[in-house]
Amino acid sequence: MHLGLVLNGKAVADEALRQAVADLRDEGIAVDVRVTWESGDAARCVEELIALGGTTLVAAGGDGTLGEVASALASMPGSAEVLPALAVVPLGTANDFAVAAGVPEAVADALALCRRPPVPVDLLRIAADDAVRHCINLASGGFGTAITRDTGAGLKKALGGLAYVLQGLLSLGRIEPLRARFEGGRSEGGAFVWEGDFIALGIGNGRQAGGGQPLCPDACIDDGLLDLTLVPPLEGEMAATLGTLLAEGREAALDQASVRARLASLRIVAEAPLVLNLDGEPLEAARFEIACEPARLRMHLPVDCPLLFGA
Repeated sequence: MHLGLVLNGKAVADEALRQAVADLRDEGIAVDVRVTWESGDAARCVEELIALGGTTLVAAGGDGTLGEVASALASMPGSAEVLPALAVVPLGTANDFAVAAGVPEAVADALALCRRPPVPVDLLRIAADDAVRHCINLASGGFGTAITRDTGAGLKKALGGLAYVLQGLLSLGRIEPLRARFEGGRSEGGAFVWEGDFIALGIGNGRQAGGGQPLCPDACIDDGLLDLTLVPPLEGEMAATLGTLLAEGREAALDQASVRARLASLRIVAEAPLVLNLDGEPLEAARFEIACEPARLRMHLPVDCPLLFGA
């Protein structure tokens, strides 16, 4: 085992991580570390760590760091079998993917998963204009994107994932609906077509974003499909939906208000450019072509990981 650690620069002072790396090296396990500072650094770090012989690349940070490392790996030639495996140490604010996957919070326990055999996982491939990106967790738009963008760093540090929920509730009075057409092929056969206004959009490989919002609560990362959730404007149902949110939880409220589909691919055509948040990275366009790429990477995950099909 040869680990290549891509560490978010905000977490360089994490003593638990320093100790865990030292312990692994004392065992004779090679660990190379690279630190990110600004956008684009993760891709450079991935190239350097592969050149050094890394057999597993560890994204040590939040969902953005994990997404950047996964996207950099997926952009390289070769199948999942010839690329390094992927692992995650959750050091961000919300850690939505890691939480949903059951990855331990303790650094040493998260790194211990690298001893387990990696399993194949899907990625989302998003093409817009001349850009092609990959997404390991979830692409979100509308209300959820505004929450992630508008929530301040101080609030996130103080409240963690709850900060996104609080910011969302504060934003309810100023939600501007977006309009687009969605076309895809259903998993059970037949076409999916939906056109209209929406306030929130989730395209899931993973299940949650924005600090625990379960936008795609049934998604799996190894079923070869993407999960689509659309939330139309609530209007007269606002009070009832918020009542459900408080009484039964967010998944129940989402069931009451949303349109869902499970698809192999999806086309989005919007009347005006809209922003999709891909693992924390914004991408703006009026047209998106999105596909699930089955088994694009291998990943070290817990036994009975909830995100795996049949778990």
